[in-house]
Amino acid sequence: MLTKLIWLMAGAFAIGTEGFVIAGILPAVSRDLHVTIAQAGHLVMAFAFTYAIAAPVTATLTASWPFGRQLRLAMGGFTLANVIAALAPGFTALLIARVLLALFAGLFMAAAGSYAAASSEPSRRGRALALLYMGMTAATVLGVPLGTWVGNNFGWRATFWMIGLLSLVSLLGLTRLRPLTVPWPVPSLRERLRIAARPDVLMTLGVTLVCFAGIFGVYTYLSPLLRLVAGLSDDGVALALLSFGVCGAIGNLLGGHMADRFGALRVGGLALAVLGLVQAGLAWVAHAAPPQVAVYLVFGLIMAWGVVGWSFPPVQQVTLVQQAPQAVSVVLSLNASAMYFGIALGAWIGSLVVAADKVRSLPWVGAAGVFAAAGLAAVVRGRLRRAARRAQAAPLPA
Repeated sequence: MLTKLIWLMAGAFAIGTEGFVIAGILPAVSRDLHVTIAQAGHLVMAFAFTYAIAAPVTATLTASWPFGRQLRLAMGGFTLANVIAALAPGFTALLIARVLLALFAGLFMAAAGSYAAASSEPSRRGRALALLYMGMTAATVLGVPLGTWVGNNFGWRATFWMIGLLSLVSLLGLTRLRPLTVPWPVPSLRERLRIAARPDVLMTLGVTLVCFAGIFGVYTYLSPLLRLVAGLSDDGVALALLSFGVCGAIGNLLGGHMADRFGALRVGGLALAVLGLVQAGLAWVAHAAPPQVAVYLVFGLIMAWGVVGWSFPPVQQVTLVQQAPQAVSVVLSLNASAMYFGIALGAWIGSLVVAADKVRSLPWVGAAGVFAAAGLAAVVRGRLRRAARRAQAAPLPA
């Protein structure tokens, strides 16, 4: 199975690195292109907003194509967009490149997920999807810290060249992909929207959106925050992102295991509560911690954030699958769109805070968003439990 999916994993690794590394090289982009940190944050907003809208649309428009054509088109376009980003003469050109990158990234991940599921037996599809998304997890552990180090030592353009090279390797491997066609009916865009309009699904998607808005209001500007609060150097920021990625990989595995053992609703609520406290702790450190201990507290909180924060996405996916077991692919794609809408919203809110010269207050944005998501999750949990009790109390048909 690993050899069958290795080039899909390589593509997911490149896309994951592209999506998250911008937070580590934001100051370098800002200095070189003569824009403020807040304006540079629009690069995150443009990528996330485009991904959220384009992913379900492009997946629907290309659904009848053979998988190989979808994947090669997406990765070829993604490779070219990285070259455009690396050669961008100014901020506007880089912004356009980020939009193109999101467009092709969304198409690739949707097609890759379908291919991984379609090429495996039903009893092994979970493991196939886990292998695919291991590429994304590896990006947070290796790709983002490496891309940050490269960008801070050789210039931010070198980071895009690096990702472009990774993308090209994946593209070359995809030329050897085993031909496969879609073995199941593909839902239309209207069917996707109809499922999203269900109150229980819509509220759960709202939890995803609000949580990620809070988190990425902080993560997008994590580099300037760490430099200001903990006095970290370029290498120190890369080390912090490495710690975050390693702990995130642990949290991702832990979240799925705990959801299976203790229930997704309970674990999700607990994860959000703890994550909110971590963000509040980071806010306290930013404003009140003595400078000589701030760096140690920051690293501890970053690691806790990685574990708890990355434990939440798989738990949220389990919640949605339980709500709509007949439409798994639809609810998971909707959850991805909600996540990226949240990232775009968080990047925008964070840019307002940074523009007001309130960088130390960014963690309060994170805390507010996560606690709001926890409150909404509690409402969802109550509604689902009441629905379950009504179903149990309903008389059986004669």
